Amino acid sequence: MPFDFDVIIAGGGHVGASLALALKRGDPHLRVAMIDPAPVHAGVDLRASAIAAAARRFYESLEVWAPMAVEAQPIVDMVVTDSRLDDAVRPVFLTFDAALDTGEPFAHMVPNGVMVRALVDACRAAGVDLLMPERVVDFTTGETSVTVGLGSGRSVTAGLLVAADGVRSRLRDLAGIGVVKWDYGQSGIVTTVAHERPHEGRAVEHFLPSGPFAILPLIDDADGRHRSSLVWTEKSATADRLVAGDDFTFALELERRFGRQLGRIEVLAPPKAFPLGLTLARDWVRPRFALVGDAAHGIHPIAGQGLNIGLRDVATLAETIVDARRLGLDPGGLDVLSGYERRRRFDAFEMGVVTDVLNRLFSNDLPPIRALRDVGLGLVDRLGALKRRFIREAAGIDGAIPRAMRGERP
Repeated sequence: MPFDFDVIIAGGGHVGASLALALKRGDPHLRVAMIDPAPVHAGVDLRASAIAAAARRFYESLEVWAPMAVEAQPIVDMVVTDSRLDDAVRPVFLTFDAALDTGEPFAHMVPNGVMVRALVDACRAAGVDLLMPERVVDFTTGETSVTVGLGSGRSVTAGLLVAADGVRSRLRDLAGIGVVKWDYGQSGIVTTVAHERPHEGRAVEHFLPSGPFAILPLIDDADGRHRSSLVWTEKSATADRLVAGDDFTFALELERRFGRQLGRIEVLAPPKAFPLGLTLARDWVRPRFALVGDAAHGIHPIAGQGLNIGLRDVATLAETIVDARRLGLDPGGLDVLSGYERRRRFDAFEMGVVTDVLNRLFSNDLPPIRALRDVGLGLVDRLGALKRRFIREAAGIDGAIPRAMRGERP
């Protein structure tokens, strides 16, 4: 009996839409459906994400980077400071020229709304079936297919169901996949600000005792205002109080952390707080079922790698599925999906450990720890070869990466 679709993707955000498009670009004959409870282009996500060089090459290979590039701000350099909140001076311990050997930026900042719109529009044009608004309520796995029950009462079948439904993945729970998880007791406050002076493409990370405070450059808006995206880590109780409080108090506390280096600042977007933790799925696949993105791994934003790790999942899974079809194999079979899990699991686990250690190291005000990390940052700053290695790692261009992340067509 034929399936309704070859692949069903539950989740229509960055990761789900990227996977749907990558599958259609790799094999236009694949019947791909994307399911999400929100209508197409519903709501406005005022956050922004760092798109590493490898992810940018991936989007170029999918022919979807051009509409994103219009509002993409290259990160030209980076500065890292380590201080207490009330210190009169914030010494700079580490600086990076954020260009690769090829001269291209190691990353761009792209507004989330711009990115998702470009991806969904490209999916529609490529022939992806957009079942939106719609939700997956359950699924049943058979020997050769998976039957997916929808909120509308309809059922659809496919050879493979992919969960791209976020760190609190309901589908992961339905599949019986456990997680290793702990809460940092921190929340990330996210907002966008305008400032008097231009940022010149510089990203700044202030390490403060409560956690990192990142200032990430954005392009000027239509009114010519200079803008930056903020990711501000605080203890959860403090973050909730700041977000729920009055605008004056929030602006005052923001200025204490932001500083006056860019002149007067103005909050442009209502701040929102997101709880931070580490979540690692114990398994990534089941017969006819796979996890991608935050459904497989949720990490601390301290290194700005959450979305980029998810896009490596996407590029790898798309490559695995398309190659399997070319070889006459069953893309939903456990033998094929296990290959995807083997290729991706260690990388995601490693990044989870790295971000966990960095967060514990830098969200700490013990004098011996502060002295040790500041000496370490100073040493790294003097070692040009090591700094270049860090930039290449952050750009995602080292190691065994999927073909599309090297800029090759899927």
